Amino acid sequence: MKLREDLRNIAIIAHVDHGKTTLVDQLLKQAGTFRANEHVQERAMDSNDLERERGITILAKNTAVQYKDTKINILDTPGHADFSGEVERIMKLVDGVLLVVDAYEGCMPQTRFVLKKALEQNLTPIVVVNKIDRDFARPEEVVDEVLELFIELDANDDQLEFPVIYASAYNGTASTDPEKQDENMQVLFDTILEAIPAPVDNREESLQMQVALLDYNDYVGRIGIGRVFRGTMKVGEQVALMKLDGTVKQFRVTKMFGFLGLKRVEINEAYAGDLIAVSGMEDINVGETITTIDKQEALPVLRIDEPTLKMTFLVNNSPFAGKEGKYITARKIEERLQMQLHTDVSLRVDPTDSPDAWVVSGRGELHLSILIENMRREGYELQVSKPEVILKEIDGKICEPFERVVIDAPEEYTGGLIESLGSRKGEMLDMINNGKGQVRLIFLVPSRGLIGYQTEVLTMTRGYGIYNHSFDCYKPKLSGVVGGRRQGVLVALEAGKANSYGIMQLEDRGVIFVEPGTEVYSGMIVGEHNRENDLTVNICKAKHATNVRSATKDQTTVIKKPRIFSLEEALQYLDDDEYCEVTPESIRLRKKILDKATRERQSRKKNA
Repeated sequence: MKLREDLRNIAIIAHVDHGKTTLVDQLLKQAGTFRANEHVQERAMDSNDLERERGITILAKNTAVQYKDTKINILDTPGHADFSGEVERIMKLVDGVLLVVDAYEGCMPQTRFVLKKALEQNLTPIVVVNKIDRDFARPEEVVDEVLELFIELDANDDQLEFPVIYASAYNGTASTDPEKQDENMQVLFDTILEAIPAPVDNREESLQMQVALLDYNDYVGRIGIGRVFRGTMKVGEQVALMKLDGTVKQFRVTKMFGFLGLKRVEINEAYAGDLIAVSGMEDINVGETITTIDKQEALPVLRIDEPTLKMTFLVNNSPFAGKEGKYITARKIEERLQMQLHTDVSLRVDPTDSPDAWVVSGRGELHLSILIENMRREGYELQVSKPEVILKEIDGKICEPFERVVIDAPEEYTGGLIESLGSRKGEMLDMINNGKGQVRLIFLVPSRGLIGYQTEVLTMTRGYGIYNHSFDCYKPKLSGVVGGRRQGVLVALEAGKANSYGIMQLEDRGVIFVEPGTEVYSGMIVGEHNRENDLTVNICKAKHATNVRSATKDQTTVIKKPRIFSLEEALQYLDDDEYCEVTPESIRLRKKILDKATRERQSRKKNA
């Protein structure tokens, strides 16, 4: 069997924040991909604003480096389970993976998730123990943890013989010895060439290429990114596209791109093993196979993980609608959601009975909040409902998604955390005390119990708790209420401007969400009540001027700092009868029914 020794295809997989993108930066720099005088920003692969701000990878990125005589195609994958659809499809494109694990944190929920996907595809692993320069790094223990995880996930004998590289991606160093580092990452490049199998060279056979990722460009339309599994592909040739519904369409390959560094390079020909981007077919989809016209053989369809969470997106109909956004109509919002479907295959958009509302389903809170954040930055104005989990019927039983939760926290907080996860119907799988005052708790918890849990963890552990979760499985639905908000809210009685006097009158009733001078409307949520019921309040109440001098006139009163929500926090805070109003300038919480009398009537009817 002939192999392409001049090519390697690898994916970099890891838990979020274990250093994948920084490692790719170093590989690009040390392979001489950039000119000596070229300025390259950190995490060069994270190209959109949200990725740069949050320090996370949202979409998988392709790049390639030339090392000695070999081209190494590298795919940087997202670490969050919400973007797992990307990870799963990338595994089909490569022959091996670099599993990056933090030298202090060790194996985390997403480490387990991404490794499971890689082993299922029978890929060759290389383990990179990163952040070796961290205080309290424990490389030997981490390698043992990784080995245990491989055994637990039924790795075969070859996969268990993985090479281990100890690295500091931040410093650009690596070695095979945990005690000392070489001055560069040459050992990692050499290990990739030795351990990762070269692709089979069957370019003489008939063409088979499968699309695993999508991109979109205003000039050429949809771009399918995938791997040539067999044969040769040329620009200008007529090929067949085998659609998922069984139909076959013919199209001409108008442009093809290869990857080198951060650039797409136009190419005229691609061979078996190459990763390329193809344009020319408007409705190309993930999982479809491109073949020659005379020999049409489809590759196995790629499985895409189903969404687990849904929200309703609505046209904004609050009293402030249209004041801050550029795109506010149903037509504009629907066009934008349809455009998102061009590139995001884990997303679903379903119409509802109302022309002004759509049910949008995704892989988790982060997946949907990134979409909403992108829309508001582009000038859209909309309302969204509380996130809900998607139930499935399996073997005649209604099932709900469960997630594996890992919390690392100081020992003194474990009692409270165990109690809070227990109240959310969590089942403890393991508790590990590392002897340094830190405890790791591992739980299996229904997804609906975790909506809004991040804030609770941070509050309970005074910010010292590290909370991670990833989708595990569907199990029969548990009865009763799981999670949810216990407190009621303070709802504005009338429209106007919140003022200091009005806020001070309410401070003993709960926590305020708005600052003095904020415009409010009737039915808008302005705070959290310290009891379980909702309370309608007048936050715009002004102090009446009198000519009687007060004994305390010269004392200055200071109002407490309000709690200002980020978009994620606002979505997690919502209750069933509330919306989050999102505009380019503001995030407001409101009741679905703004009128106080109607709201109370509905509430009485519900409780009757």
